[in-house]
Amino acid sequence: MKSKKVKVKYEAWLSAETMHKGSLKWLSELNFAQVEQVFFDDLVKSYTLQLIDSKHFTESKNIIAQLSALHKETNILINTIINHEKGLKIMVDGINELEKEAAYKEVHAKLIITVSAFLEKYRLIKTQLFSLVKEIIKEGKQKRLLQQ
Repeated sequence: MKSKKVKVKYEAWLSAETMHKGSLKWLSELNFAQVEQVFFDDLVKSYTLQLIDSKHFTESKNIIAQLSALHKETNILINTIINHEKGLKIMVDGINELEKEAAYKEVHAKLIITVSAFLEKYRLIKTQLFSLVKEIIKEGKQKRLLQQ
């Protein structure tokens, strides 16, 4: 007897409260990312000479360009989530507008994917920056030890 593969589409039911909490969590993470980005800018400024050294130039140029793009993307995502959060009243106004509610849930589901992908990309670039700066600091210490 052959078994058939059944394709089941699972769609989680998201309550207004769950979506609200999710949006607040995203905003918190993105606001923290903005603060971190100021720190990254200062870090890059502190090690500018070492970053433009021919040994690290290509990698640092790439990371800095990605950080700049992430900074813009962070601002866009924050504004998108704030606007999305304002639209939450559709879910709690007591009026059954099934099409609008379904559209809101669909947008929220897309935001889940978008924010998750952004945060993953952000963490990767952050790790690359820290690794690069760590390597530069090690090289600086080694040069000082050799000069003594």
